[in-house]
Amino acid sequence: MVKTVEETQLEQQLIGYHHQLHEHPELSFEEYETTKALKGWLAEANIEMLDLPMKTGVLAVIRGKKPGPTIALRTDIDALPIQEKTGLPFASKVPGKMHACGHDFHTTSILGAALLLKKREDEIEGIVKIIFQPAEENGGGAIKVLETGVLDDVEAIFGMHDMPHIPTGTIGIKSGPLMAGVDKFVIDVEGTGTHAAAPEKGIDSIVVASHIITALQTIVSRNISPLNNAVISVTRLEAGNTWNVLPQTAQMEGTVRTFQEHVRDGIPAKMQRVVEGVAQALGAKGTLHYTKLGPALINDEKYAEWAVETAKKSGLNVVSPIPSSAGEDFAEYLKKIPGAFFFMGVSGTSGLHHPDLIIDEKAILPSAEFFSNLAVDFLKKMKNE
Repeated sequence: MVKTVEETQLEQQLIGYHHQLHEHPELSFEEYETTKALKGWLAEANIEMLDLPMKTGVLAVIRGKKPGPTIALRTDIDALPIQEKTGLPFASKVPGKMHACGHDFHTTSILGAALLLKKREDEIEGIVKIIFQPAEENGGGAIKVLETGVLDDVEAIFGMHDMPHIPTGTIGIKSGPLMAGVDKFVIDVEGTGTHAAAPEKGIDSIVVASHIITALQTIVSRNISPLNNAVISVTRLEAGNTWNVLPQTAQMEGTVRTFQEHVRDGIPAKMQRVVEGVAQALGAKGTLHYTKLGPALINDEKYAEWAVETAKKSGLNVVSPIPSSAGEDFAEYLKKIPGAFFFMGVSGTSGLHHPDLIIDEKAILPSAEFFSNLAVDFLKKMKNE
């Protein structure tokens, strides 16, 4: 499709913003320069900004000429502690920090939607709040935004994540569970240290830990319905500090991913039973420390269906994506506000959180146009329901 002169100018403007964001990545709750830049760009477009009582992040608002509901578009603005290896001319200028998850793409796209919506105020039947949220990567930003109360009047909320494996011009839309609930655990094992040549005189914490790791997998295979989803992964095991001593203690760390809340709620007790029971059977002590980090992201069925209509109207190819076992703190919004989250294709060169990730900048303008259309369409449909 041939772009108009206006579309071409906007695309170049947004790509310029994207380069600036990519060159200056900032970690969670440290997005001071990003916040300053966003406020400047929004002010240049005469877009109203509301008070967001946080050190970083921005809340903008577009008020339609006609009354109606209030909805929100959300993007995340933080980067990752990764050394970039893309070789791009606009690569990160900050050592050890990179937009390796595409949040600079998200931010640019939603900023583009704000610029488009500002020019469509006559069409808008209600209010669109636009959240440039800090600290998605550490899982705390969404909760902090909700605690401020700035979204208490919002009736629907929408967001997206870039997906490198989905081609540019394609969007993944799915009702129900889309991304997993994320939990973390630490397991401490205490045995009795002894010389490696005389194991009978102690309790080998490494052997106990190994049995616990194996037994934990029976929770998924034998305690959870095959119609549900869960994974328990031990990602770190530390024990001992020399070659000829059986250590007294061992420690494991890992993660649990689930899509159904009732499954998530039942896993800690099942894990505790395994950890304590296996350790006791082998003469040791096992202690589980379990932390819930974020719920599963579950899209509203009706809003997902509405979004398909808007996506097709916007010229995007719509696919039903495979749910991701990664976490996303947009789920915190969806626990309180109905809405939907989408996977936007960017034809990436590698996976997320990878130092070589390059996204296709041709995906920025279509994404901005989709979210602009989404806001206008949803306000009309919500008002007329």
